[in-house]
Amino acid sequence: MTDRPRLGYRYEDLHEGMRFRSPGRTITDADLVGFAGLTGDFSELHTSDVYANGSQFGRRVAHGMLGLAYAHGLMWARTGELRETAIAFLGISDWRFLAPIYVGDTIFVDYVLAELRDSKSRPTQAVATFDVELVDQDKRALQRGRKALLVSKVPLDAVANSN
Repeated sequence: MTDRPRLGYRYEDLHEGMRFRSPGRTITDADLVGFAGLTGDFSELHTSDVYANGSQFGRRVAHGMLGLAYAHGLMWARTGELRETAIAFLGISDWRFLAPIYVGDTIFVDYVLAELRDSKSRPTQAVATFDVELVDQDKRALQRGRKALLVSKVPLDAVANSN
């Protein structure tokens, strides 16, 4: 068997204080329309220029949950940093919506491994907790909170053995 290139960090690479930044993603009108269709949230603040122009924001804004969903995707799917380690998303805490996300904003996720502890019930697993901040192209904080992830202490066979 030949050695494959590693696809991201393994448990032994992780340590508290590690900092990460996701790739960027520009928010489009299609994102708002698609999210409204997916969730059924057709609030005029997201779907009507006339309504939104008269709002406190002065223009349409993205759904807050759209930002949260994209933050999750940018962290785990787009970076691939924990591809051989991540098992499951465990939860979110202290999430705050700080500023609006506008069509045309490019968002990034800055996150820090705040805590890494052994699982109490499974010796081959651990819990990684991240302090997360969703920011725009001007480094304006849009959302912030903590996310917990269940990670494997050994490379995941499903990924490690795939071609």
